[in-house]
Amino acid sequence: MVPLEKLQQITERFEFLEAQLASGETADIEAISREYAELKPVAEEIATYRQLLADIDEAEAMLSDPEMKELAEEELPTLKARVPELEDAMRLALLPRDAADARPAMIEIRPGTGGDEAALFAGDLLNMYRRYAEAKGWSFDLVEEQQSELGGIKEAVAHVKGQGVFARLKYESGVHRVQRVPVTESGGRIHTSAATVAVLPEAEEVDIDIPTTDIRIDTMRASGAGGQHVNTTDSAVRITHIPSGIVVTSSEKSQHRNREIAMQVLRARLYDLERSRIDDERSADRKAQVGSGDRSERIRTYNFPQGRMSDHRINLTLYKLDQIMAGDLDEIIDALTADHQAQMLAAEGL
Repeated sequence: MVPLEKLQQITERFEFLEAQLASGETADIEAISREYAELKPVAEEIATYRQLLADIDEAEAMLSDPEMKELAEEELPTLKARVPELEDAMRLALLPRDAADARPAMIEIRPGTGGDEAALFAGDLLNMYRRYAEAKGWSFDLVEEQQSELGGIKEAVAHVKGQGVFARLKYESGVHRVQRVPVTESGGRIHTSAATVAVLPEAEEVDIDIPTTDIRIDTMRASGAGGQHVNTTDSAVRITHIPSGIVVTSSEKSQHRNREIAMQVLRARLYDLERSRIDDERSADRKAQVGSGDRSERIRTYNFPQGRMSDHRINLTLYKLDQIMAGDLDEIIDALTADHQAQMLAAEGL
């Protein structure tokens, strides 16, 4: 049973915000509008649920009326059958919202163990996320790419914008492992390599204040394999955040653009650090949760000889590796989201 007193509190808050917006007499219209937009789908779920309970009460009252009894007996099973479905929807609507879910995201991909093969696999992951973004109608802008000699990547950073980007991609953070015969292997032996993915919610200047005294900016000559990003001027930018030790580089052709990109990535990393700190305070066993963002956690294995993908966090195995590498990630992400919601429902006692 969904706690009705909690529903009443949410409804009253929503009605208060609605009245504030209608009057126009509010100092912080932006904050109220944002909270109103977040509560609106919850309030609509509550209204639907309450109307269903009212309809059931009305139908049960009709049972005592000889003229209406037959109609009530027909309606009641249908009405009551909807209760579990609406209660499940209500429980999900009542879960605490991740404030970053609606934000764009920065995806950082780096090769791990495995040398050239790891760099090639990192490139495959980059293409996988690019295709997924295209299928979702999102924009996918590559803001930094350092290629390896064989066509893989030493590092890549992409900026993904669209509806609910971070909510869909946040479970991708961690170590992705690949098992396959590398193109560099002449003996046909299967090798195991890895790449690390970090998905960070985009941060705005109002989220993270970075005093100029906290950063050191260095310029240098951009260079890269195969003529990639080779410049004769010192356009590449490296920003060091002194308090945290975080170092961010960008090596596009424009020094001004590089500063913008590097600051954007730095803000995202610092925002992610702050989110992690808050999450750690809330949950001592955060690392056991899906989507913890632990970059050292091995989350997934891509086995090419068997055409198999295994997500180790939820024991999900799919034999559709070709489709997955082509960007078909919804089945995986839906399963991870459902598992995370189940954990949250248990924690909230809903």
